[in-house]
Amino acid sequence: MALTLDQLNTAGVDEAVQLLDGLYEHSPWIVRQAMAQRPFQSLAHLKHTMARIVAEAGREPQLALLRAHPELAGKAMVSKTLTAESTNEQNKAGLTQCTPAEFENIQKLNADYNARFGFPFILAVRGPRGTGLTKAEIIATFERRAHNHPDFELAECLRNVHRIAEIRLNDKFGYEPTQGNTVWDWQETLAQHSDAGYAERGELTVTYLTDAHRACAQRISKDMRSAGCDSVHIDAVGNVVGYYKKDSSLCISSEGHSTKTPKTLLTGSHYDTVRNGGKYDGRLGIYVPLAVVQTLAAQKRRLPFDLEIVAFAEEEGQRYKATFLGSGALTGDFKPEWLEQLDAEGVSMRQAMQHAGLCIADIPKLQRNPDDYQGFVEVHIEQGPVLNELDLPLGIVTSINASVRYTGEVIGMASHAGTTPMDRRRDAAAAVAELQLYLEQRALADGDSVGTVGILQVPNGSINVVPGRCQFSLDLRAPSDTQRDALARDVLAQLQTLCDRRGVHYTLSETMRASAAPSAPEWQQRWEAAVTSMGVPLYRLPSGAGHDAMKLHDILPQAMLFVRGQNSGISHNPLESTTSDDMQLAVEAFLQLVDDLARPT
Repeated sequence: MALTLDQLNTAGVDEAVQLLDGLYEHSPWIVRQAMAQRPFQSLAHLKHTMARIVAEAGREPQLALLRAHPELAGKAMVSKTLTAESTNEQNKAGLTQCTPAEFENIQKLNADYNARFGFPFILAVRGPRGTGLTKAEIIATFERRAHNHPDFELAECLRNVHRIAEIRLNDKFGYEPTQGNTVWDWQETLAQHSDAGYAERGELTVTYLTDAHRACAQRISKDMRSAGCDSVHIDAVGNVVGYYKKDSSLCISSEGHSTKTPKTLLTGSHYDTVRNGGKYDGRLGIYVPLAVVQTLAAQKRRLPFDLEIVAFAEEEGQRYKATFLGSGALTGDFKPEWLEQLDAEGVSMRQAMQHAGLCIADIPKLQRNPDDYQGFVEVHIEQGPVLNELDLPLGIVTSINASVRYTGEVIGMASHAGTTPMDRRRDAAAAVAELQLYLEQRALADGDSVGTVGILQVPNGSINVVPGRCQFSLDLRAPSDTQRDALARDVLAQLQTLCDRRGVHYTLSETMRASAAPSAPEWQQRWEAAVTSMGVPLYRLPSGAGHDAMKLHDILPQAMLFVRGQNSGISHNPLESTTSDDMQLAVEAFLQLVDDLARPT
């Protein structure tokens, strides 16, 4: 029979420890200490409480906890001395059915890992979805993590211990993150579409108006209709727009008088990706609100306002230098000169739009009237390590950092690598390398500024030729416009100085500039209330990454909710991931937010 929170909250300490036996492998002290902090408002509250107890216990108890866990497909499995929980988990992952070669490989990995770190490799083998990782995924993770720093790996093992405990706790309570699983499944299906040249390598890349991009738009359209959206269309720039219509009868006062109709709530995020990126960046912000629509539709519930979900066609600026094209069209910031930009194959944006059947003449009509909207909210994977390190599933965004991007080229003189003396070279790549080192130090001097040279390439470079040209990019970000501008001034001044000194010259184009976008206080507070209502500890943090919300910020009040990422929060990477449990909490928070908005004032 499934446990309940009431049962756990009212049980004696010894009984409660027994009820949660096996949650943490051979470590009942964690549950015992947690019981002193009852009552628990939710499972999320209990999970975080136990994680904090481990975090505050110190290194020796943490090491003892790790060493209490069995190796994967190790001696305990062979001797059949695994706990029932571990047996179930390793069986679901197929580790009890290893071939002799697989078993031998895992045994060697176990031995090497233990010799290096002094504790066993720990991985939540039931995975982010709870249904089990494949043996190939387990072995690949094993091999990758074996190269981590010992302190980092200690923390990563502890995070996996908490994930194991989370899944075991769900089992004890008979809890299934149904909506989170649905969001997971939607995103897995969407990730089957990838651009040619990347799909063949198993890499996810979806750039603006490619075949894969258009297939994604059709998939999202289908998902929106199936979830319960009343109307769905693809607009003139390729955004997929779905509406869940209001019930006008809800806009009637208790006295029977018609009240002012609440304005539309706008939400969404982008569905394009970086090259060889992850499955959740942007797309999470499409499918979490879509799960909300599906829930409302299943309950035959309507809101007193329209809910508009926009899957923005372009945010990353990968195929064309037109970052935030999708959300910018809604603010009236679509630049006609973008249409003449060429991609790497020489295809203009105009040609790509025409090929996709988009009506370029209708783009100006996409601009939204702010008077029609309450505001804009966006759910997004954090894309950083903060929530992961704090063992927190959700975070409240306080502001989005200001940013500016440039692409440029340093032009020197190509010459023979063997006959050109070092003091007579006009090496374009060396100039950019020097700039990159300066940028690293200059951004560090601010403490919270960041700067990146993401592109550094020598066209037609040769091993025996001094580079005569070097193409590069600059991505500069800071918490305020003033700080960003100071960073940019210093970096560009340094570029001029070192080019003068090296006898080279440069060209530079600004491709994107975005002001800092602080969250609207009232909307940030709504997210905070929603998160707090679920028993999840409140944590506020800025966003170092740019988001569609920073474009909508130009015309609407906005606020964002972050969802914890796995694998230390890595993003723009195939390892980008989150769990169905965390996505479930995001859906519940969004439902709470719209419920609060729907209450009569």
